Formats: sequence, C-alpha cells, structure tokens
Amino acid sequence: MKFISLNRRMLALLAVLVPLAVLLIYVALRSGPLAPIPVTVTTVESRSIAPALFGIGTVEARYTYRIGPTVAGRIKRVDVQVGDSVRAGQLLGEMDPVDFDDRIASQRAALKRAESVVLASEAQVREVLARKTYAEKQASRYEQLLKARSVSEESFEGKRQELQVTEAGFAVARANLDGTRQELARIRSDLEGLIQQRANLRLIAPVNGLVAARNTDPGTTVVAGQSVIEVIDPASLWINVRFDQLRVSGLSAGLPVRIVLRSQEGQRAGRMLRVEPMADAVTEETLAKVTFDALPKKLPPVGELAEVTVAMSALPAAPVVPNASVQRVAGRLGVWLVDGDKPRFAPVKVGATDLDGRVQILDGLKAGERVVVYSQRALGVRSRVKIVEHLAGVSS
Repeated sequence: MKFISLNRRMLALLAVLVPLAVLLIYVALRSGPLAPIPVTVTTVESRSIAPALFGIGTVEARYTYRIGPTVAGRIKRVDVQVGDSVRAGQLLGEMDPVDFDDRIASQRAALKRAESVVLASEAQVREVLARKTYAEKQASRYEQLLKARSVSEESFEGKRQELQVTEAGFAVARANLDGTRQELARIRSDLEGLIQQRANLRLIAPVNGLVAARNTDPGTTVVAGQSVIEVIDPASLWINVRFDQLRVSGLSAGLPVRIVLRSQEGQRAGRMLRVEPMADAVTEETLAKVTFDALPKKLPPVGELAEVTVAMSALPAAPVVPNASVQRVAGRLGVWLVDGDKPRFAPVKVGATDLDGRVQILDGLKAGERVVVYSQRALGVRSRVKIVEHLAGVSS
C-alpha cells in the first residue's frame, strides 16, 4: 500500500513538474535569454556616394592690425571703443608726448642757426673766390711784365705768394662750407626723425575697419610695439577649420562647403580657400581655411565656433551599407550577415562616408547580401535572430 501511495504521489508531482518544465523551456526559447534576438536588416547596394567631411572651426579675421607706439610711453587718450567702425587715417588715440614738442622746437632753432651758418660760409666762399680771382689776374699780369723786364723778380714772387695764400684761403672756405652743409643735413635729419617719432605717438587707423580689441586704457604705460588697439577688416572674415586627418583624403582648395554659425540660424555657402601645409601633430587634425561666398549681414564675432561641411567629389560605385551596421568585434571591424536565423560576422574594409549615414565597403561584402543594421541586444556567433521591421526606441 505504501509503494502504491508513493507512486501516485510521484506521478502527481511529475504531472505538475513536466508541464512547468515544458513551459519554462518554451518561454526561454521564445522570450528568454535563448529567444531569437529581434534585428532590422538591409540589403547591400552597389552605388556611388558623395562623401562629406565635417569639421569645427572658429571665425577669424584674415587681416588684423595691432596699433601701438614705436617707443615706450604713457597713453594720453584712446578715442574709440570695441565695436566702433573706423576709417583709414582716423585718429584712434595718442601717447603722451612728454618733451617731444620741446625737443622739436629746439631742433628747429638749431636748424635755423645751421642755415645761417651755411649762408655765412657761402658768402665767405664768394669773398675768398673774388680775392683768388683778383690774385690770379695780378700774378698773370706780373708774369707778362717780368718777361718784358718791366718789374723785378721780387715783385713777381710777391704776387705769386699772394695767389697761393688766396688759393689756400679758398680751400679753407670751401671746407668750412662743406662742413656747415653736412651739419645742416644732420640737424634736418634729426628734426625729421623727431617729427616722425612725434607722429608715431598718434595712433592712426591704417584701413577702414572695426575695432576688435582695446587692450589698454589712458594712463597705462606701454612698451615699444605693444598693441593698444586692434582693428580688423570685416570683409576679410574667414573660418579656421580642423578636420580629422583620417578622413581628409581628397580635401583640396575650391571645394564647396556649408557653414553653420552658432549664433545664427540657417546654412551659408562657402568655399575651401586652402589646406594648410602644416597639421596639428598633437590633436592629429588637418587645418584649413574656409571663406564665405557672401558675408552675413550681421557679422559673427571673431572667435565664434562654426560647423563646416565640405562636399567632396562623388566616388565610383561600390557596396554601400548604413554606418550603424558596421561593428567592432574582438578588435575587428565588420558587419553581421544574416543567413537564415543565424548571424555571421564578416570582417570588412570601410571607405568613405556621406552625410546620410552610408559607408562604402571596399572589401568583404558584395551587393545583394543582407546585413544587420540594429539589434535589440549584442549579437554573438551562437545567437539566433528574428528579422523585424522596426525596433522600439530606434529611429529608422
């Protein structure tokens, strides 16, 4: 009786456990960890794409004029503020002249004195020249009289000596005149130098432009060459852009670009002006300059960030997949191919990418194959997949 009772209990327990086990296995295979992973797939197409390169840059002025004194001194006044428009030749500020005006006045007085000395030396030369000419005529006349035996040898020698004295005096007068003229030229040069230095104390705008910076205020002492005011040419704004070195193949001057300024809405057309010959070795970026086809009506501030997209030349047709389908598994770059309900990882060599999210596959795929775009969970070689039209939370 006990054995029969035990068998009945065992059968009753099995009748409960077996359906539960079957149910658990069913649930595990349908919705548990062993269930197929929902995936979305796409078919590999062979097509041409127009790759695009994206970079971040800053608005800069091609021409910046840093205006300051050529000698050390104290700023007397600054007449402009940041943002003011200025004209070429406009007075922007002035340095304290200290004793420049007195030195110029003293030098002008010295110049007048030197001019008077030159006039006196010229008059002395004319006087000595007249005496020399007279002595030459007298010596010539006495020479003729000596030949005619009308004067003595002593009288003729006296006239010759007088001629030699006047010639020596003429040489001295000429030398004095040259010296006074050189002194006059030196004083005039010193005066012009002082006037130029005095003029350099006036801070003048070299071009029509915009005041971008006012680095110092009146009363500040600055050194020679220190910038007091910075003026930029608004028409020369360009963008200094940085691109990832791995993606700059084909980047060249003349390519059209689209510019998005952080402070303004919409896109603006531009053009690649040049690719810099020196790259940034630290950030591994290539530098380039981009210009606007037409400047914005409201000029962006210098230093503002801008997003630049370069439209590259179209590439020959090749297998193309969404870049979301490219995965890195165990250090290898590839895609998951769908073969029945089993995924298979295929290593690939990728090429250019366009702004629509398509990437060219240079090796490892062919047109017509189906690849996984999105999966609900990470895939593995033992995973099973179930193709669905759309995954929750994923924008197609």
